[in-house]
Order: sequence, then C-alpha cells, then structure tokens
Amino acid sequence: MTLIKSISGIRGTIGGKSGDNLTPFDIVKFTTAYSKWLKTQSQKPKYKVVVGRDARISGPDVRNIVIGTLTFCGVDVVDIGLATTPTTEIAVTEFNADGGIILTASHNPTQWNALKLLNHNGEFLNAEDGKFIIDNSINAEQDTDFVDVMNLGKVQTVENFEDVHINKVLALPLVDVDAIKKANFTVCVDTINSVGGIAVPKLLKALGVKNFTIINDNADGNFAHNPEPLKQNLITLSEAVKAQKADVGFAVDPDVDRLAIMQEDGEMFGEEYTLVAVADYILQHHNGNTVSNLSSSRALRDVTEKAGGSYEAAAVGELNVVTKMKQNHAIIGGEGNGGVIYPELHYGRDSIVGIALFLTYLAKRKIKVSELKATYPQYYMSKNKIQLTPSINVDAILQKVNEIYSAQPDVKVTTIDGVKIDFPENWVHLRKSNTEPIIRIYTEAKSQQLADNLAVEMITKIEEIIKNG
Repeated sequence: MTLIKSISGIRGTIGGKSGDNLTPFDIVKFTTAYSKWLKTQSQKPKYKVVVGRDARISGPDVRNIVIGTLTFCGVDVVDIGLATTPTTEIAVTEFNADGGIILTASHNPTQWNALKLLNHNGEFLNAEDGKFIIDNSINAEQDTDFVDVMNLGKVQTVENFEDVHINKVLALPLVDVDAIKKANFTVCVDTINSVGGIAVPKLLKALGVKNFTIINDNADGNFAHNPEPLKQNLITLSEAVKAQKADVGFAVDPDVDRLAIMQEDGEMFGEEYTLVAVADYILQHHNGNTVSNLSSSRALRDVTEKAGGSYEAAAVGELNVVTKMKQNHAIIGGEGNGGVIYPELHYGRDSIVGIALFLTYLAKRKIKVSELKATYPQYYMSKNKIQLTPSINVDAILQKVNEIYSAQPDVKVTTIDGVKIDFPENWVHLRKSNTEPIIRIYTEAKSQQLADNLAVEMITKIEEIIKNG
C-alpha cells in the first residue's frame, strides 16, 4: 500500500505497517510535528487548531487520534466534525485559530485518508513549512516533550459550521438569490455519500432552489462509485438529469473542493470549464486578472483577455495557484479539475461558492447549460503517461525536450513545473512523478483527435531521446 508525505500533509491507505501506510503511529508523529511547527510561528501561551473531516469510514478514528495528539501537545482544538475542506479553511480564520487540519483524501477511494495542513490564514503551507513538518515527523517520538495533565489542550465542539460558510456565500454581491429563485431551476447533485450531502442541500435551499434531488446523500463514507467527479463515474447522475429534465447537474468530490457540472442533456460541461464559466461571470462585473495552473485549459486565458484582463499560469498545486493569484492581484482563479478559488470569500478551492456563482450566471443569462458551453472556445484535452525504467534520468529527458522546443519559432516554453510547450494552436505539458519513474503528458488542442495525436507525437519524441542517449 502507500504512504505519501508532501508539503501539504500526509496521505495514505489505512492499515498495514507504519511507514508504509497511514497507521496510528504515522498520524501521531505527523500531528506532533505539526504542533511543533505551530509553536515556531509565534510566541503564545496557548495555540488553537480547527479540525474538520470528510465522511470517509476511517474519519472518526483518525479524528480521535489527531485531536488526542494535539491536546497532549497542549494545543486547544475546535472540532467542527463533518465539514467540507473550504468550510474548514473558513473556520480557521473565523475562530482566529493558529492553523487547521482537514482529514480527507479528497478524490482518493475509501481506503485512503489524509491530514491536510493549514496555516493561520486557512491556507495550505508553503514548501519551507511543509519540509519542517516532514523532517520533524521522522524523530517525533524521541524529540517531543508532551505537556503535563494541567496543561492539556481543551476541545470545543462546534456543530453546523457549514451554515456560516453558506451565509458568507449568500452575502457575496455577485450571488443573486432573487435571480436564482425566479429561474425556478430543477437541479440534480451527486454528493458521493460524503459531506456534500450535508452542505449542498442546505446551500440549494438557501439559494431558493425548490426542485432538487441529491443522489448518494448519506454522509457515511460508503462511496457509491469512484469518487473522482469524472464522466465515467457519473453515469447515475447523467441518467437522473435526463429523467427529471433537470436544468443542471452538479457533482462534488468527498471534501467538496472540486465541482463538476453536467448539462441538461446529461453530457458533461467539462471540468475544465467550471472555472472558465465562473470566471466569465466575474469578469463581466469586475476588471481584473486570472490564474490557473499550467495543466489547465487555455479557455480561461481566452475569456480573460477578451474581458481586458491578464492571465497567468502557475505551477500545479493549489498553493502555487494561490501564491500566483496574490502576486497578480487575480480576482478569480483555480485549477482545471473543477477547483474555483474566489478571493472575495477565501483563498481555497470551493464548490459551494462555485455552485452559487454558476447558478446566478445561468439565471441571468437565461440559457441552457449546453448553450452556455457553446459560447466558449472549444478545447479538448488528452492525459497520458509514459512508463520509464528507474535507471533513466527523467530530468535529463525534460531538459532535452526544453532545448529542442525552445529553439523553435512561435513556441513558448515554461519550466516552472516540468516542461510546458505552448504552440500557437495547442500545448503540451510534461511533468515527472515524485513517486515513480513516469512522465505525465497533458495535451490540449481544438479537437480530441488532435489532442490525442499530439500526445502520441510527444511520446515518440521522448522515446527517440531515450534511444539516442
């Protein structure tokens, strides 16, 4: 099985041996290292951390270990229970906490869980802070001095914090509840039997949507299908949208930071276009810039420039996108996997605000979802990988690709995250894996065939580079 440590936290499968899987020992060591990091950030007599979790089966046990470890480190805990990732992020600042821990493995299957770590702004840690925690987790057993009984942390239990989150969304100037009510939408939502089944129905009621159906609404962690909100996993939602003649369908992942949209005909709007549509709406009301990652659709750049704004691409990863958004004063940003980041609310991917803004835009446009999709530049993506042997120097291959295409006219090469090659009509992004000898190959073009062909061409080019040494 697998245990993965990264700057954003620790992620792994439940059970097995410590160090190879996410076991109680690994959870204690990582939580202890996080509490040690907290105490390097400021000199205070007491520290506070918000803990929220998605509904996966291992959640209650992981929660008990995390909270128990924090209190033995002398850290007070605000336990908000079942909560979306964006809800937990917002709670950090609402409770003036020093940090937060989200217990979720996002779109990974049920056997996975994770500790995602937040700073006092409710945002993911930077590389330096993440490295500190990873390094200090190694010898946490020997290096940690736990507090005595009189200094144990205290636990405050808070219920229904999603209500605060939703009220903040409703207060946004560009969320128009009256327009949504008048549109009288019929909506279907797949919440994968996780925390979306709690938050999304409340949101829809607050927005005045009377006709809605929630599929897989039991927040018990028994995921009804592969939890990644992709077309092949949303067959039941597609059938429900068509059967109920719904105006729109939504699907969220287990921690509700990714939003997939389904058209009224049961076809996918395209996860790349979630951010594009929401940005299009925002840009019609505010002049400004946008940011997404290097592997996201060029369509965001197109709608941004059409509105008179400037688009920038960041390295893959929410932290990198947020950093670039702050640098460029972006008014909207996110990732092409359906992650919408709206700074007016908070700097985190948030399906709750994404649904509210999309429904507002759809109500104001008074058109079908498929008709809205047709107004955007049409791009198609292909995602592939090439398997290599451990002896092959992946960095050397990427450097050679960089040299080849940097010398070509009308080609822009970006190397902040692997190698991104922007051609006039399409692009290729090559990224190496940090855990296995593969190169991931993302391509985008104006037809699926062209995107697939571009991937084949790049795989052939890499094979030639390897053959020629």
